[in-house]
Amino acid sequence: MTMSKPYVVGIDIGGTNTVFGIVDARGTIIASGSIKTQKYNQVEDYVTDLYTELSRLLEQENATDKIMGIGVGAPNGNYFNGTIEFAPNLPWKGVIPLAQMLSDRFGIPVSLTNDANAAAIGEMTYGAARGLKDFIMITLGTGVGSGIVINGQLVYGHDGFAGELGHVIIRRTNGRLCGCGRTGCLEAYTSATGVARTAREFLEIRKDDSLLRQIPIQDITSKDVYDAAVKGDKLASEIFDYTGTILGEAFADFVAFSSPKAIILFGGLAKSGDLIMKPICESMERNMLAIYKGKVKVMLSELKESDAAVLGASALGWEAK
Repeated sequence: MTMSKPYVVGIDIGGTNTVFGIVDARGTIIASGSIKTQKYNQVEDYVTDLYTELSRLLEQENATDKIMGIGVGAPNGNYFNGTIEFAPNLPWKGVIPLAQMLSDRFGIPVSLTNDANAAAIGEMTYGAARGLKDFIMITLGTGVGSGIVINGQLVYGHDGFAGELGHVIIRRTNGRLCGCGRTGCLEAYTSATGVARTAREFLEIRKDDSLLRQIPIQDITSKDVYDAAVKGDKLASEIFDYTGTILGEAFADFVAFSSPKAIILFGGLAKSGDLIMKPICESMERNMLAIYKGKVKVMLSELKESDAAVLGASALGWEAK
């Protein structure tokens, strides 16, 4: 890392917004901005506007010629090819050579990976996983993503798509339909969307009182479930127990695969504290193979949610070639 280029740029591409920031070696975001991903039906128009906005930010910070590299976190991002491939939540279909398009514009090396991998790299570079060589990052958001680090290396697999733990099937019979088209995936139960689905199921099957009954059933969000649970709502607490138990079962299996020192949770649901952590840890230990019992910590991310995706993506920028 030559000090002539003290900064990197991190770009996080979400289904709704794209957030970008200029980051220094300590993981401080010097300046940031965003554009609306949804607005662009043509990826070329998107890249043009992203270039314009980011160039403006770099000029403003007097950093135009001080950028070592650009890192991008994107849904279905392929690290090997620098492509976004068949991302269901983005307006552009098929295979998009985004890293190439950006490096052509900026004349700077660009590295791209999927968003959960970017979060794992961010955690390892700037957060709770500093100094950890073996850990699994689980992102609990609209979906469930994962980044697996073994011996200090992110696992990419032969094609760049390794580590889709959100799509491990945890219910073989009568599983819920998942957004990926299969049934019974972890994501269908333990994402923010999955928690809302559980709430609707519980409310329909059961008769007991709950604050959640004051909300139109189709409008209930995971945040509503959290708010009710905090107020002591029994049904809402049970929804967290149910969700945490399923996560714990899945984590016990993940541990058998890579024997991580820690599983680090990131995203909105992770912020529910003991409501989710207690059932996760109890269920994980209960289902764990004896040789792993008591060895694996479940931890919360140390990166601020609003910054984590940009920081994770930016960490790739130091290595971009």
